[in-house]
Order: sequence, then structure tokens, then C-alpha cells
Amino acid sequence: MHPWEGVEAFIEVVRQGSFAGAARRLSVSSSHVSRQVAALEQRLNTTLMYRTTRRLRLTEAGRLYYQQCDALIDGFRDADSAVRDFEARPRGEIALTCATTFGERFVAPLINDLLAQHPLLSLRLYFTNRQADLLEEGFDIGIRLGTLEDSSMIARRLADRREYVVGSVDYFQRHPQPHTLSELRHHRCLHGSRDRWRFAVEGVAREVTVKGPWQGNSGPALLDATLKGLGLAQLPDYYVEQHLATGKLISVLDNYRHGDTGVWAVTPHHRHRSPRVRLVIDYLAEHLVSRLPARRREPDTSTPT
Repeated sequence: MHPWEGVEAFIEVVRQGSFAGAARRLSVSSSHVSRQVAALEQRLNTTLMYRTTRRLRLTEAGRLYYQQCDALIDGFRDADSAVRDFEARPRGEIALTCATTFGERFVAPLINDLLAQHPLLSLRLYFTNRQADLLEEGFDIGIRLGTLEDSSMIARRLADRREYVVGSVDYFQRHPQPHTLSELRHHRCLHGSRDRWRFAVEGVAREVTVKGPWQGNSGPALLDATLKGLGLAQLPDYYVEQHLATGKLISVLDNYRHGDTGVWAVTPHHRHRSPRVRLVIDYLAEHLVSRLPARRREPDTSTPT
């Protein structure tokens, strides 16, 4: 018999005043408590308590044993609780990748807030405008923007995302506003790393190849070119909302806007159950929307035929 076996049962019997009360406290049966106390008395080769149908009474040896072990049991429970609390605290490294501008403006400040609350966490943050391979490059979380295409990962939608086709007031003073997708071929279309813009026609996704005098992999640079009247661009809401509100940019082709787009947290299958990964994703899901720019009210329009 282990030296401590039966001690907790004995202490609870004394504290609760009965074997049934001790059994309820320990979530075991009364017979199990009785066997534990009996085995303890056998190991100590003494009687610790007298049992009657009405009451329990400690022997002198039982009173002495209770006085010595009472605080020890509380100490063991406190030690167990401390270790459980310690293990429950998020710890270790989070490796996260995200598109540069969105990550710098919205994701990094939130993750930094979270790290301030959980000092046992550490962060490896990598910004890139290419879609990093999470498995090959060892990332726990990838923040993906737009339409989610990789179905081999676990994904959680963190926020909605709108994409606008916009042009400056100056540009539209020199060019007519397009009303159909076919008219885009007559416009100077500025684009990022993709030369295909996404739309929806009567609920069906459609991509249109665009051409123009400007291509780059920087969202802020593309926005600047658009504000300066160099052409049209398809840009997400967090770039253009404020300029739409002030009238510096005009949104066109709104009836063709692709609706299946968002901000996603993507994780490899073997990482999504990690407590620290869940903590980060839950935190982003709770706080990200409030950090994004307020969205303008959409005009009530019908889909053109």
C-alpha cells in the first residue's frame, strides 16, 4: 500500500462527519471510502476511529493523525491546483504569417495586446504578400485574405471583407464610369500580383483578366496610384472606405461585387487543437472586426440584366 493511500479519505471522513459525506466530497462510493480507511488503519496497525450507526469518534491515535495530516492534505491540493493553473496558462511560440499591410495595421497590434496579457507566449511573425506554405515553413497560423482556396487546412472566418472597383474623381472626369464587366477592357486597370479581378454574375463567381499601365505587389502603392488618377483598381474595404466616405474615390460595378470573401485564420490539421493556437484565433475573432474601418452604407441597387 502506498504510504499516502487512504489519508485523503480519512481526512474527509473526519471533516464531513460521515463516510457518505466524504464519498460525496471525493466523488466515490461510501464503500470505497470505508475500504480506504480500513486499509490505512491496517497499515498503521491501529484504530483511528470508532464507528457506530449514529456517529464517528476519533481515537487518541486518530486525533493525533488527523492533526498532523489535515494541513498536509490542503497543501497537496494547493500544489495540484497550482500545477494545473500553471499548465493551463498559454505558453510557447506562436508562428504566424500574414499579408504585409493588413498584418502590420490590424493583426500585429492585436497579437501584441494578447502577448502583454500572456507573458509565457512568444511570437514569430512573418509578413509576406505571397501565400506561405504553412507546413513547409513551420507556421501555426496563416491569416488569409479574400476567397479561401486551400481546402487542406482548418479555416475559421474572422471577419467579412469587401472588394471595391474604384477610381478617382479626376479619372472619371476623363473616362466614363463602367456599368458592365465587358467595359473594363476600355479602362486603365491597375493591379497587384494578380491580373484577374473577381466578380459575381447572378450569384456565380467570375474572373475577368484586366490590363493597364501599373502592376505591383504593394496595396498602399496601388491605392496611391488610384488616388492620383492613373486608373481603376480592385481594392479591399480597409484600403478604400475612408476615401469613399470623403468622395476622393468612386466605387463602380458594385452590383457585380463578389460576396464570398473574408479574413480567415488557417491552421494545419495537427496544430488547430493546440491551446495557444486556439487562444490566438479566438482573440482575433473577438477583436478584429472592431479594429477594421467602419463600413459605409451600401446603396439599394438591383442586379443589372
